[in-house]
Amino acid sequence: MRVALKECEWETIGEDLLVIFDAREAMTLSDPEGQVAALLSELREAPRTAAELSVALAGRGFRLSEEDVGRGLAGLDSLGLVEDADGRALDDPGENERHFSNLSFYGTYAALDRHRAAFQRSMREAHVLVLGVGGGGSSLVQCLAGLGVGELTLVDQDRVESRNFARQFLYHHADLGLSKAERAAAWVREYDPDIKVHPVDRWVSAPEDLADLVQGVDLIAGGLDGHPHANLWANEAAVRAGIPYVLGGANRSQLMYLSVDPGRTACLACDYADRPVGDDPEAVAYRIVENMKLSNPLTGPMAMQVGSLLALEAQRYLAGFEPPRAAGQRVTLDLREGLTPEWRPLPANPECQVCRLAPPCEGDRR
Repeated sequence: MRVALKECEWETIGEDLLVIFDAREAMTLSDPEGQVAALLSELREAPRTAAELSVALAGRGFRLSEEDVGRGLAGLDSLGLVEDADGRALDDPGENERHFSNLSFYGTYAALDRHRAAFQRSMREAHVLVLGVGGGGSSLVQCLAGLGVGELTLVDQDRVESRNFARQFLYHHADLGLSKAERAAAWVREYDPDIKVHPVDRWVSAPEDLADLVQGVDLIAGGLDGHPHANLWANEAAVRAGIPYVLGGANRSQLMYLSVDPGRTACLACDYADRPVGDDPEAVAYRIVENMKLSNPLTGPMAMQVGSLLALEAQRYLAGFEPPRAAGQRVTLDLREGLTPEWRPLPANPECQVCRLAPPCEGDRR
């Protein structure tokens, strides 16, 4: 294996070596003889095998066997400083250029046994069902396309209106009156012709309305409006199919997102079952909020915030560079508090009839 050094800097301070890869933290390594600094310097020149490094270090006066160097490389790997050189790039030079920033991002999480190119291939091979291409959904589509998701199915039954232009940047004046799903798909095709995209102009009124669309899908993302229980229907369709569901939205002063991992976390139906009932003030307040008809106060920056949060959580599921952060969690960002997130677990309901529909799953996600 040829080992490559990630982008890092270091400086010798007495018998220690101060190494910085992520600007938020510095690593101090004991290096009284300068062997670690020499190893880093050789790796900076070019990717090498352990055997090649052993020879190169001998030229610097360090007599280290291939096994010694291998142990040193394993130590650097545990610190996140090296990766497999042959896993840094995709097969096609054009794809490498297209996904230059994505590959650089995955380099943060790459290791000798985790290739940055493999993360990007997972995105390219993924199929995401996007529910709603309005406020947060339009930004979500743009983010997913930028990340290189290979196939998108876009569901919406609305038409483009001029009032959408404050927060939905997929659309143009010429699109007024046309299907949002169709125009969003047209944007994706123009943005990246390699992405397969399927527009679906459909009103969702039950879980069964999504049954044909979840076939072959790796993840469902977005949020449906038009009915207070629309997202519950999407939740049931996702759980039945064993597909992760990432959703979010906003009210006048808060942004919210969560994700459901069927068979591993509580689902949206669990959360609804835990809501207060009766005539006490808290229960009445829940009923009022659920049935409020808002004039949609979502602005462009808010919509983009929601869409990007959903896309990042979707990326965690699809690429697996880290575990999903909102799995089984309701994450709320309060505009009045500077968008500081608050995390609340969804209450697991052992009697949840929807969770029982989930197919068997094995283990935890990485």
